[in-house]
Amino acid sequence: MDHHATVDRVADHDVAATWVTQEVSGPVVRVRGYRLEVVSGPDQGLTREVTASGFRIGASSRSDLVLADRRVSGAHVVIELERAGYRIRDLASTNGTTVGGVRITDAYLPAGALIGLGRTIVRFTPSTVVTELPLHAESRFGQLIGPSPAMRRMFHELAKIAASDVTVLIHGETGTGKELVAEAIHDASARAAGPLVVIDCGGIPGNLFEDALFGHERGAFTGADRAAAGAFERADGGTLFLDELGELPLDLQPKLLRAVQERVIRRLGGARELPVDVRIVAATHRDLPTEINRGSFREDLFYRLAVARVEVPPLRERAEDILPLVHHFLAAAGADADRLTPDAATALTAHYWPGNVRELRTAVERLLIAPTGPLFETRPAPAAADALHLGFDLDLTASFKDAKQAVIDAFDRRFIEALLARHASIADAARAAGLDRVSIYKIMNRLGLRRP
Repeated sequence: MDHHATVDRVADHDVAATWVTQEVSGPVVRVRGYRLEVVSGPDQGLTREVTASGFRIGASSRSDLVLADRRVSGAHVVIELERAGYRIRDLASTNGTTVGGVRITDAYLPAGALIGLGRTIVRFTPSTVVTELPLHAESRFGQLIGPSPAMRRMFHELAKIAASDVTVLIHGETGTGKELVAEAIHDASARAAGPLVVIDCGGIPGNLFEDALFGHERGAFTGADRAAAGAFERADGGTLFLDELGELPLDLQPKLLRAVQERVIRRLGGARELPVDVRIVAATHRDLPTEINRGSFREDLFYRLAVARVEVPPLRERAEDILPLVHHFLAAAGADADRLTPDAATALTAHYWPGNVRELRTAVERLLIAPTGPLFETRPAPAAADALHLGFDLDLTASFKDAKQAVIDAFDRRFIEALLARHASIADAARAAGLDRVSIYKIMNRLGLRRP
């Protein structure tokens, strides 16, 4: 992470990790780093001073802090810097993570916290040093729009990435616009005059994947009456965008790995190896280090693709961008900005936006079609105090097994109905939920839900 010189110091009891201040020249992002010290375990005495977000601890040699403890997973935890504080997430590790002796999956670290990983204890101490991070000079980058400091910070990183030719992995929730990030990188790069070829890794049947990527020669299989180039060849001189990379089945990942490593492909039924000059950009909504620990994604493929990493912030973390995006969508539709009433603007900025920018665009389209109707089903940010509220009653007269199944059925029904209402097809809904279509069909059949 690049930064300007140290600009301030803060008190030890203040545990804010990132925050924004307003200077004469505009908003400035300030980051407070931290110190990690191994206080027990095989690596006792090892220390790290950290200012980067997304700092990973594990046994893998590719972790940012490598531990020799055999009870530590390859990618065990990640520590991220957020406005709310220092967030630690367990990456589906085998033996779990504790903070202050309490097992956690996702938590914020207090100053002086003791993090337990296997037989290792790591002390976390926020730094008193504050650094200032540069922001992009403009509130746009390609087709991306965002005056918020979070987006302008990302634009700054994208400009640097675009100027290089490194392989890029984009991570973000569904609907955040990862495909626009990939397009912006391509358009700002030296390959802009070349093709941008998109492959949806979750939308290609396994038996057609190699053909889609590498092409085939005539007679390679039944129906192959002529040769055809695959995505790698079509992207020669440009960029290959692998969308929804996390959906790629495990058995197909080695075939992609070789092409990524060597930039050499062989068509199905072909004898010649063909060199290809492509830049690879991949995107996923899945947390791939977690998938690595679960055994559903190859670690070597992850690190081959994640040479540069881009994290797209969800819309709920950048409320300043909501109204500028609304005005952009209105202008794109040829609509007058006056169509946005004060009440509608208030409702839009107060919404939690679980579907991110995609959901916002749909709400604007609904506003244009039926301006007197509801923009969306109101969903404010969830409050911590309501975390245990189920939204339906428990039948305490039933057996535990029956009561539990009733809760599961109620959750499944509400989740699937909301999911299908938000997506145009079951395939899109399945992809967004991290399920396969068969699983969704089984739930619908069990609950008697109609297919859209």
